[in-house]
Amino acid sequence: MVRPPILASWRRSRDFHVSADHFELQYAPNPDRAGSLTHSANQIINEASAQFSNEPVSVILTDSDGVVLQRNTGDSQLQRHLDRVSLAPGFSYAEEFVGTNGIGTALEGRGPAQVFGHEHYVEHLEDLACAGAPIHHPTTGKVLGVIDLTCWRTDANQMMVAAASTIARRIEEALLEHTGRRELALLQDYLAACQRNRGPVIAISNDLVMLNDAARQLIDPQDQVTLLGMASEALAAGKPSQFTAPMPSGVTARVHCKPSWSEASVIGGVVHVHLFSPAVVDSPSTTPSAGPLPGMVGSGALWTTCCQEIEQHFRSREWLLLEGEPGNGKFTVARATHLAHTPGGHLRVFNADELVDAPDAVTRWLDGVREELVDGRGTVILRHVDRLPDSVLDELSALLGLLEAAPAPRQGEPQWVVATRSSTGPVDGALERLVSRFPHSVVVPPLRHHIDDLRELVPFLIARLTRGASLRCSPEAMRVLMRNRWPGNTEQLYQVIRKVVAHRRTGVITPADLPPEVQATSRRVLTPLESIECDAIIACLRGAEGNRAEAARHLGMSRATIYRKIREYGIVVPPSKG
Repeated sequence: MVRPPILASWRRSRDFHVSADHFELQYAPNPDRAGSLTHSANQIINEASAQFSNEPVSVILTDSDGVVLQRNTGDSQLQRHLDRVSLAPGFSYAEEFVGTNGIGTALEGRGPAQVFGHEHYVEHLEDLACAGAPIHHPTTGKVLGVIDLTCWRTDANQMMVAAASTIARRIEEALLEHTGRRELALLQDYLAACQRNRGPVIAISNDLVMLNDAARQLIDPQDQVTLLGMASEALAAGKPSQFTAPMPSGVTARVHCKPSWSEASVIGGVVHVHLFSPAVVDSPSTTPSAGPLPGMVGSGALWTTCCQEIEQHFRSREWLLLEGEPGNGKFTVARATHLAHTPGGHLRVFNADELVDAPDAVTRWLDGVREELVDGRGTVILRHVDRLPDSVLDELSALLGLLEAAPAPRQGEPQWVVATRSSTGPVDGALERLVSRFPHSVVVPPLRHHIDDLRELVPFLIARLTRGASLRCSPEAMRVLMRNRWPGNTEQLYQVIRKVVAHRRTGVITPADLPPEVQATSRRVLTPLESIECDAIIACLRGAEGNRAEAARHLGMSRATIYRKIREYGIVVPPSKG
């Protein structure tokens, strides 16, 4: 049936009215939908349609959502059939509504596509053949729409996709002539600025932002947002300007703004940025801020918030469960919190990995835990409780239950009990009973969710492993490291740096010095929010056994969106079993 795609299109665009009596859809024109695309393409489509006037071929133009903007055909029989299957102006033929077809598939793949006969997802399209080619913005590369050639399946041939691609290229040339002058002028100013300046350079217009490598590497993502807002306001004045402003990350930016002009109007401009740390002025009335935890580095918002939350639980001596992926620093941050506040205090660590097959190993381990908890002082860390056997978990849970009703610890050094587990998923059985003994929990974020901290973490690990030798990481190698997903988190990073310093103790680390397992990188550095979204998509794809449609439904996004996200994040999808 074709009705479901039509209704889906109506619900999305709200460009139609439904008659409850006759269940008919009536198109209400949307003057904003066509825009510059239709203006630039109109003459070219008319010329192409004239060439096909004696053939049963329809030339169709859609926008970036697959909504048909224009349809030209000289064959009345084909036109009536296209009306019956709603391949008409105002209706969307995106894959999320109609499945595989020349328009939607070209949008999803961002390249030419041909779909003949039974290859269509909807059975009512099996008599047709269509070939589509995306139309890209001439300067930004953004997909603006699709040019599609549709004919009867019996008349189809392999030249259709070549013809559609040729028409699409002609439309792109017309777009450059009609609307690309402004973007081209800005691009020329931006390229000239990059040649003269090796520092951060940003180009801004109403709908375009360009950053050079220095800007992406040196400017914190949260600072980028602030800079864009300030620079846009300054460029709107239409004259060169300079200002200095503090950024959210703590650095100060000196900004030079130079407007770009086209046809006597300001189209945006080019921004040069110089970052520096402000001088610290001692003042008796200013309380110095707390330094980082001992043995810890990282100043990203997500990591800092996690550390501060753990410190709050330490001050109130609330029993705490630290959860998160293996190797992300759960034990390290717990120990660092203890050392920061009670550097000479008593600290005892019980690691589940210490349990061996010796008959009395479990007894000794539990006796040690019982002795420490009954003593009621200092900090006790129970590492990897999720690796303990059920029998040990039950005994440990019973012991903690008894201590909950015990008197408050003696004064002087009250006790803090911390447990860690390498997961954030649901628990059951003996582990659930143990976890319930801890009234508070904190999820320690994986390294990829605060990837900017690598700029501090890598030099820190190099210094630790080389004992202060003069070895540093080049910007190119740092860029490779920051584009990795780091499934093993900080522990994996430590092992990578250890391999590097094994053969290079001084000088500069280049990408060639990095081991093979980190040479495969994503297309760009993801922001913390993008990294979290990427993790959610990967988890849903695994749960759906690679079925993109099922994963999209679970995430509450359209199939077109999940396809785009998969491409954008470079996600490798397992073959679908559905």
